[in-house]
Amino acid sequence: MKFKRSGLAALLLCSLSVAFAADDAKTEELVAGRCALCHGLQGEAASPVFPRLAGQHSEYIAKQLSEFKSGKRKSDTMKPQTEELTPAEMKLLGAYFESKQVSGRVSKDPELVSVGKFVFNRGNQFSGLPACASCHGPKGLGTAQLPRLAGQHPRYTEEQLKQFNTRERTNDNAIMHTVASKLSELERNAVAEYIATLD
Repeated sequence: MKFKRSGLAALLLCSLSVAFAADDAKTEELVAGRCALCHGLQGEAASPVFPRLAGQHSEYIAKQLSEFKSGKRKSDTMKPQTEELTPAEMKLLGAYFESKQVSGRVSKDPELVSVGKFVFNRGNQFSGLPACASCHGPKGLGTAQLPRLAGQHPRYTEEQLKQFNTRERTNDNAIMHTVASKLSELERNAVAEYIATLD
């Protein structure tokens, strides 16, 4: 009886490892065919106009992919990339990119970063701007529902804040519309620079 159980357990482990290997191969094929050109094989992003996906929460990535597919989040580039993806594939891609490492970069403008750090951690009491850290955490790591900001390209962050302000981006937390509308151009640029330095 013990032999049968151990044999069954070994068979189960073997079939699970085959399934995981198949998932890994499928994910790598999806990344190479659909994601790598813009986001890089490791999620590092080929250009500052594209988001770094490395280290991003898997649930958040899967949600964004689903909303690109449905059209809830608008993008002429991402819509065709997601049209044939299944929910299971979106989860695989999310898990793949979440497992990758991302690190902050050194800014060439430490004074701007100082302003960004202040705004990120304390907001602006005079304009009613809340601290970014109050939702995204003191290190910008976010949650499954709120994106990781740490290490993101400044240009991409600035663009998303502009889109929230003009209501071009409406698929996520509506609070961001109010937050973005309270940011001055200096604060927006400074926060984006500071976020990029976070690990």
